[in-house]
Amino acid sequence: MSRFQVVSGKGGTGKTTVAAALALALATEGKRTLLVEVEGRQGIAQLFETEALPYEERKIAVSSGGGEVFALAIDAERALLDYLQMFYKLGSAGRALKKLGAIDFATTVAPGVRDVLLTGKACEAVRRKTKQGTFAYDYVVMDAPPTGRITRFLNVNDEVAGLAKFGPIHNQAQAVMRVLKSPQTAVHLVTLLEEMPVQETADGVAELRAADLPVGKVIVNMVRPHILDEGAVRSAASDRRDIAKALTTAGVSGSAKLVTPLLEQAADHAQRVELEREQRAALSGLDLPAYELPLMSEGVDLAGLYQLAKELRKQGTGT
Repeated sequence: MSRFQVVSGKGGTGKTTVAAALALALATEGKRTLLVEVEGRQGIAQLFETEALPYEERKIAVSSGGGEVFALAIDAERALLDYLQMFYKLGSAGRALKKLGAIDFATTVAPGVRDVLLTGKACEAVRRKTKQGTFAYDYVVMDAPPTGRITRFLNVNDEVAGLAKFGPIHNQAQAVMRVLKSPQTAVHLVTLLEEMPVQETADGVAELRAADLPVGKVIVNMVRPHILDEGAVRSAASDRRDIAKALTTAGVSGSAKLVTPLLEQAADHAQRVELEREQRAALSGLDLPAYELPLMSEGVDLAGLYQLAKELRKQGTGT
């Protein structure tokens, strides 16, 4: 299984929740997972019900079998200071540049620099080894930008490597791309069984493949159970009297007036089932493996996050 798991998805599909659940699912039987976020929203801290993440790797959860989940909110400014120290040994001079505003300028104005720093920091964690020669983390999971930006975000190092023909910047960009375009990486796309998210997922898959970036799995989130299909609704509609009688027998008052709204709700449900069937067919045309996660009707709290991780493990993650 790829050691660098990138999670993207259209806004509103729950990609941060899925990334967090995936990190928990991978951190099994003593494994260590680093969960990183790059958009500065502190969504991971909220999900794990902890304080805002600093620019340091902090243990935030223990998974089944004693596995550990660490988290890091990657800050572009701090990452640039790390970069300047690593390659140019600037130290205090780098901090002086920050005071002068040069660091802020580089990370907000210079094209692509911010994304290079964010992906570079994550890839450094993927490559990092302990003194014993083992990887510091078994897996690194990134809560990445949305599907519409993911290809450019991951491919920006190729652009920088093309602009800087030699030197540390070129070498760093090339090292990052060697990770991102290798079997070490898998880019997963989160979607819902709705037309717009599915279409954006299909577009994202096409863009990633065109850029030679490794596409992993489609993760269908917030899947609702199917109770009735159109055939069952049609059958029920022809037995209105029997439905009213059954409601009365069950002690429901005014049952005759309830039949029509109940049938309308059933018809809406059946229509949704059919639309979801069409979206599943569209996703199957992408020729990618898929996971499905259930809708958590009460919202996703920490207990719900562990439940989603369990669902992912049941479907093969972490094995």
